[in-house]
Amino acid sequence: MEITWYGHSCFRIVERGMASVVTDPYDHNVVGYAPLKLHTDIVTTSHDTPGHAYLPAVKGVKHVLNGAGEYEIGGVFITGINTNERKSSDNEVKNTLFLLDFDSLTVLHLGDLRRVPSQREIEALGEVNVLLVPVGGGGALKPAQAVEVIGLIEPNFVIPMHYRTPHSSVELLRLDKFLKEMGASNVQREQSFKISHASLPDETQIVVLEPRLG
Repeated sequence: MEITWYGHSCFRIVERGMASVVTDPYDHNVVGYAPLKLHTDIVTTSHDTPGHAYLPAVKGVKHVLNGAGEYEIGGVFITGINTNERKSSDNEVKNTLFLLDFDSLTVLHLGDLRRVPSQREIEALGEVNVLLVPVGGGGALKPAQAVEVIGLIEPNFVIPMHYRTPHSSVELLRLDKFLKEMGASNVQREQSFKISHASLPDETQIVVLEPRLG
């Protein structure tokens, strides 16, 4: 399986012989980065905003998933889990987590999760091999919260997302604040990340992806 990051919360995940998935495609006029030029079978959107659900940026889409449910598409088992949270008594914010199962190799995209889940919610997820976690605040987890969530889920790999880079225009915290909270001085940096069952480590490892532009 190969995971490529396009900035903000947008990834493309592919596995040979299975449907491809793009998560949270964005409008570059809203979040910065380069305009997306992606092609995929499935799009998942964590919530309905231009920074996370800009469908015109993706071609060839056969299925759009934007809420809770269980799906089997092109060999991929997908579970959407809603996390509804209130900013105020009158304003409910919807976020959907997506657990993607590629032949028992699992990827969990947290979207704009803004709170630490309960132990029962964590246990319901099962084993998570790769955790795509927001770490820059701005309506999602702040660095310390992200570290707590990682400790509860105990994934094999963590790929941070939704943080400020030189290419982004959204007011988010930088990655180094999260790495400091994690106590991580040496991290694996990749242009894209390839993973197999044989490559799973016993202890959680952080992988920092460079955003693919254009």
